[in-house]
Amino acid sequence: MDEIMTEENLAASTGNPTSETGDGDEQNDIIEQTNDSEPATEPADEQPAQDVGAQAETETSGDQQSQPTDLPPGFEPTVESVVEAVLFASDESLTPARLSEIVGTNVRQLRKHIDDLNEKYKANNNAFRIEQIAGGYQMLTLSEYNHWLKKLVRARDDGKLSQPALETLAIIAYKQPIIRADIEAIRGVAAGEMIRNLMYKGLVKITGRAEIVGRPMLYGTTKKFLEVFGLNTIKDLPKAEELKKPE
Repeated sequence: MDEIMTEENLAASTGNPTSETGDGDEQNDIIEQTNDSEPATEPADEQPAQDVGAQAETETSGDQQSQPTDLPPGFEPTVESVVEAVLFASDESLTPARLSEIVGTNVRQLRKHIDDLNEKYKANNNAFRIEQIAGGYQMLTLSEYNHWLKKLVRARDDGKLSQPALETLAIIAYKQPIIRADIEAIRGVAAGEMIRNLMYKGLVKITGRAEIVGRPMLYGTTKKFLEVFGLNTIKDLPKAEELKKPE
């Protein structure tokens, strides 16, 4: 009896490990198959993320402007033509940020389109260009055509500046910020009324107060001054040497 039990126990002891080993091999095979199959699904999971990234890059590239729904059939304006139309219709300079917002592109692409337009204007011998004025862009005729434009344009009387007004404005432009006492010292006459007149026309503004006794007001030029005289910044004013009359 002991021998039978011993043989059965021996058989059981030798059989169970064999069975467990077989089950383990099958489980390992299943695990390995599962692991082998997992990489095949990874590209599918990553693909949407790549598509989203590409879409975001496309949306920020610049020229993805939304088209109006009321355009005539078959009419497909380009970004350059929209830039041209907006600047042609504007009566003041538009900053790059404002213009790119209206057109629906970014500033880098906007500058490229403006350069391309100016190249076309030059190649076609057009009488106008897109210039930088007062920190923005504006479409202007070339100075070579002033002779004919003067015959067309007649400035209103209230838009004209007298010689004393021009002198006062020139002092403020070149010496700004400047107090009234210094303006009067240069011109040799009272300048209060002249300064008020220039402020009324929008060419001069108060820029602060001087750190001296009485803290008098400081005066400087405005953005309208730059637009009226065709300047991008105050640094574009002609040098004093250039204004001297040849002897």
